[in-house]
Amino acid sequence: MKPISTITVSSQLPAALEPLRELAFNLRWTWRRQCLDLFRSLDPEAFAASGENPIGMLSRVPAGRLAEAARDESFLAKMRSEVGDLRTYLDSGRWFQRTVPGSGSGSAPGSAAGTPAVAYFSMEFGITPTLPIYSGGLGILAGDHLKSASDLGVPVVAVGLLYQWGYFSQSLDRSGWQQENYRLNDPDQLPVQPVRGADGQQLRVAVTLPGDREVAIALWQASVGRAPLLLLDTNVEVNDDEARQITDRLYGGDHEHRIVQEIVLGIGGVRAVDAYVAATGFPAPSVFHLNEGHAGFSGLERVGRLMQSGAGFAEAVSEVRAGTVFTTHTPVPAGIDRFEAGQLRHYLGADENGISHLIPSLPVEAALALGIEEGGDIFNMAQLGFRTSQRANGVAELHGAVSRAMFQDLYPGFDVPEIPIGSVTNGVHRRTWTSAPMDDLFKKALGDVDVSSLSDWSALATLTDHELTEARDTLRADLVDMARTHVKDSWLSRGADEAELAWTDHILDPGALTIGFARRVSTYKRLTLMLSDPERLRRILLNPERPVQIIIAGKSHPADRPGKEFLQQLVRFADDHGVRHRIVFLPDYDIRMASVLIAGSDVWLNNPIRPEEASGTSGMKAVLNGGLTFSISDGWWDEMKDDEAGWTIPTAHVPEQSERDRLEAEALYEILESRIVPLFYERDARGMQHGWLTKIRSSLVTIAPQITAARMVRDYVTDLYLPAARAASAFVADPTLAGSFTSWKADVQEAWPKVSVTDVALEGAREDEGGVVATGGEVTLLADIELGGLRDEDVVVEAVLGSIGPDGEIAEPQLIPLQRADDRRWAARFALTVPGDVGYTVRVTPQHPVLSSRAELGLVATA
Repeated sequence: MKPISTITVSSQLPAALEPLRELAFNLRWTWRRQCLDLFRSLDPEAFAASGENPIGMLSRVPAGRLAEAARDESFLAKMRSEVGDLRTYLDSGRWFQRTVPGSGSGSAPGSAAGTPAVAYFSMEFGITPTLPIYSGGLGILAGDHLKSASDLGVPVVAVGLLYQWGYFSQSLDRSGWQQENYRLNDPDQLPVQPVRGADGQQLRVAVTLPGDREVAIALWQASVGRAPLLLLDTNVEVNDDEARQITDRLYGGDHEHRIVQEIVLGIGGVRAVDAYVAATGFPAPSVFHLNEGHAGFSGLERVGRLMQSGAGFAEAVSEVRAGTVFTTHTPVPAGIDRFEAGQLRHYLGADENGISHLIPSLPVEAALALGIEEGGDIFNMAQLGFRTSQRANGVAELHGAVSRAMFQDLYPGFDVPEIPIGSVTNGVHRRTWTSAPMDDLFKKALGDVDVSSLSDWSALATLTDHELTEARDTLRADLVDMARTHVKDSWLSRGADEAELAWTDHILDPGALTIGFARRVSTYKRLTLMLSDPERLRRILLNPERPVQIIIAGKSHPADRPGKEFLQQLVRFADDHGVRHRIVFLPDYDIRMASVLIAGSDVWLNNPIRPEEASGTSGMKAVLNGGLTFSISDGWWDEMKDDEAGWTIPTAHVPEQSERDRLEAEALYEILESRIVPLFYERDARGMQHGWLTKIRSSLVTIAPQITAARMVRDYVTDLYLPAARAASAFVADPTLAGSFTSWKADVQEAWPKVSVTDVALEGAREDEGGVVATGGEVTLLADIELGGLRDEDVVVEAVLGSIGPDGEIAEPQLIPLQRADDRRWAARFALTVPGDVGYTVRVTPQHPVLSSRAELGLVATA
């Protein structure tokens, strides 16, 4: 019999349990085990049924159980303890308050006047599966950034989108082809609350699209410890259907849809931050951090605002650049958002004076010039990010070097090493990603302290073989249990009958060497490299005395057909009756699955095409759990690789990609067979894997301290946020600075064609011996410089010297400043300490206190 309607039955919290809402709505529970244990103890069944979502579970707990808990003094005492701990965490001074002068004792809203607060923009945030607004690495990185900023007390307000459908959930069809499914996100079941204004109504901001279509944007807040995450939502009743779909799916739709999403994120995001600051008293950000180019329009919005206040375009750009940090995450051009310039022209709109309808006072063509590539037809969001940010970084040392080469054309006349793109290597939030068994060992060795604040983790070397073995065996067994459940569920969804799936209860072996591999499935990550020689892989997997098992997960973008084909190829291999108990693919990879997979894997495999992995963080999470790294020298492993703590697959330097794949696959098999497998199965007289466990200890002591997100955020604060805050405050303190700096730039650019190095002479070399200088001998370099009317303080004159590389260029140049010697000549005296041929030249570059890099203007004159 069909019902005529439905009603929702929801339990109401007794007054004594109301503090549970305070705990549930602060996502600190995602990294505090004691808080999760409190919710689990309230009703284990409701907790499990809600997907371990404290918000979702509270309405599921029977009224009788709630009444019982409200009378249970033991439960109430634990609840009060957790609430007290949370409030202390939110209000106490932390690393930032102890380190940054003038930051106050806390960073709660309104309590940190003068603090250089940061607005952090990202298209996705991976904080918890119960807030499904992430797809993969970029989002997980953003989530870990917020968690660590909160732990450190950094005053950050983050901005993202509240997607109605989020990213897809993944399943497979019978042939192993990826299927995408979307689930509706109900804000009532999410750990978010409306941001309310003084009138008690949910705050809204708006953007105006072509045709004078005003799109309303509702503001929601997720509290990530101390860090508010503002989520923008266009699914508002006053919007038309098209506008309501702007925030429908993460990375869905066509270019037009992406542009409008990025307008909402960037332009709407700046307006949302302003509204939030006005409503709550949170410190107004002086630093804007763009996590990838998706929020690049935020810079244009801020330029327009300054112009509304009377600034010229160039002055406004200079001021915006001073306080902006841009992080690029892709080492390949294909990973950058690029739009037709005409599309951007359409959305910016222009009146008869060329001023934007979307951003008041902004001149459209001048704004477009910040992002248009040479040729004039393509607007590049990364280029916009660099041109509206004075400080930029890649996410690993190698990625920084690759990015400098990629974007060298933005800084003409300068060699790659001097391109002003640095690096801050990614990290992972330790408390989120360290499993309970390993966390207990951390506490035993290092004490019950914030381990991420320690630089010396050498005490982990005292962990015994027995302790590590017990933890690793537990984690591997948990992974095997999870994998068996997921494989069975996957086969059922693919159309198999339960009666034919008894074999899934016995796949994998809790005692076998377990390799984990989980990535976004794109071609450059080479999911199928392990299949290069299928028969050799079979022999490795099926070795009766030393078996190997591989557990794999990952999603391919819905539009990435080659990636889907890679995935299908892997699944078909894993489906084979002969190996399906040794290699499995787990669909629908998310944070919850990742936490078990990275913890239970003995070895974490990573084999991208070098140098196309920007950083990668999944292997870092494995390290925190006693997993060992087996990787191509790319991303973070390139700078941290250590033979005592893992294994490096050598890079083949051959032009053909197919041959490179073959050679690197051969190296992968060889290292696995001859080094990894024997070491894992080697036992000492006590039956312990002493050699293997020694390698784990080495990894924990030497690698783990370097890969925490706390280290990463501290690097951002000291190297980027504080310099950006100082630069931004200089413009506020001196209202004339923007104008004077703009005039200075114009004068320098006009004079530069006349700046030249007319003569260079070296004194001190023995001419009778062909210009030889004795090692350690001093020489004087003299240069005649024409400044074209510029002042001495407008320029830096430098000697550039170093060995000559194979390409005839000066390699690893040393820079030595020259000082004015007389009316036309500049000089420097220095010693030459390294024997060999040394090349030298002289160059002139502009300098000004506002410039953060000598390459910033792309002006250089050389001999």
